[in-house]
Amino acid sequence: MTFPKLKAFVLDTPDARRLAEFYRELLGLEYREGDEPPAVKDWLQLRAPDGSYRLAFQETKGVRPTTWPDGEVPQQMHLDIEVGSVEELDRQHGRVLSLGGTLRSDQAGDPEEPLRVYVDPAGHTFCVFVG
Repeated sequence: MTFPKLKAFVLDTPDARRLAEFYRELLGLEYREGDEPPAVKDWLQLRAPDGSYRLAFQETKGVRPTTWPDGEVPQQMHLDIEVGSVEELDRQHGRVLSLGGTLRSDQAGDPEEPLRVYVDPAGHTFCVFVG
């Protein structure tokens, strides 16, 4: 049996370039050829340096940021980002905030699964956890 291959995870956003830059800086991703700044596009794609995954950004009107953990606008999806230690979790916390992320839940003191939940500049939820 053969299976289809997941090529990219796509995030809707009111500003494709801003969100692409956020994740490019946070995760050390690279633009697909032709998507580098200053290209003005409503669809941008980033890839992991090893080619293992891609994130794409589609400019869309009417995107409503999640209000999680309040249920008014559920998170609908989230990205999980792993780091190797609590010290690295703390270092990445400062980076996330400086890049425009917002902290929603701080569970860094959890002895079993230290993590923090953030939203990106477009309001999508993502977790940074020690794995």
